[in-house]
Amino acid sequence: MRTIEWDPKGTVKMIDQRKLPLEFVVVEFDDYRDVARAIRDMYIRGAPAIGAAAAYAMALAAGQSGATTSESLLADLRTAADVLGATRPTAVNLFWALNRMLRAAQGSQAPDVKGMVADLIEEAKQIAEEDIEINRRMGAYGAALVEDGDNILTHCNAGALATVDYGTALAVIRTAHEQAKRIHVWVDETRPRLQGARLTAWELMNEGIPMTLIADNVAGHLMRTGKVDIIFVGSDRTAANGDVANKIGTYKLAVLAKENGIPFYPVVPTSTIDLSVPTGDDIPIEERSAREVTHPGGCQVAPDGVQVLNVAFDVTPHRYVTGIVTENGIAYPPFTRSLRQMVEA
Repeated sequence: MRTIEWDPKGTVKMIDQRKLPLEFVVVEFDDYRDVARAIRDMYIRGAPAIGAAAAYAMALAAGQSGATTSESLLADLRTAADVLGATRPTAVNLFWALNRMLRAAQGSQAPDVKGMVADLIEEAKQIAEEDIEINRRMGAYGAALVEDGDNILTHCNAGALATVDYGTALAVIRTAHEQAKRIHVWVDETRPRLQGARLTAWELMNEGIPMTLIADNVAGHLMRTGKVDIIFVGSDRTAANGDVANKIGTYKLAVLAKENGIPFYPVVPTSTIDLSVPTGDDIPIEERSAREVTHPGGCQVAPDGVQVLNVAFDVTPHRYVTGIVTENGIAYPPFTRSLRQMVEA
């Protein structure tokens, strides 16, 4: 099934990614506040998937509203948007989807509130369908960069689980594999939540794509010894100048790639490009619970009372980025010009 989808009975279903790879569990919500909790607690994660979840949550909020006028429905939707917007500050797709749903409500030509609710459900479904098509287009553009026999390195999970379906960075890998290119993927475990070990490895193994799981600290050794040909990662927000905010640990990969002459490509839908943010220094960086570091998988590995900094994302300056793969093509430096062209396309 898809990572997230709308059930005809008026609920939202999603894979509980906290349970993978040991259990495949689908959870179901009929309250937008529960979807907000699911986003915050990482039942669902990955910028495009968070955007779809936010859109579906707004559709739930419309159905829950009980409003009798368009004005009161809009007021309830703005309240829901505030609740949802407080869940994950770095992923711009969250705010992109919320704003799109609010615009859809404001622009609805439905004669009554019931019709407005139906319009919002259709808008959320459209966002999900567009995500799948965008991912396949990015996969095609990115796969053109992959040579037969390449060893590819990826970080975190930018696969189907990070989107509605197919993925961003993993869309490139999937497409190259479908093209019968003989590829091999190095998968960073991605501490502290181990999205690479738990999710990316699970996806690639299910599809029979050759891969090897590595500890995060192994990546530099592989680059120095000539065992990495190209790197593809995702992005949670990309600034107008090409600075890329992605899962913590991405920046050091990009620096090492530059040192070792390895191409480094974020794979980024245009909904993740934030032209209102001039540089990566302007991107809010989420900090998460200390327990993710001290108790990975629920197992305590650090002393009681230890001080912890758990930064969820870092920013890779654009000087380390070879190019940025989008659904409208590949952007190359200068990014201030090429990214705008991709968004406007």
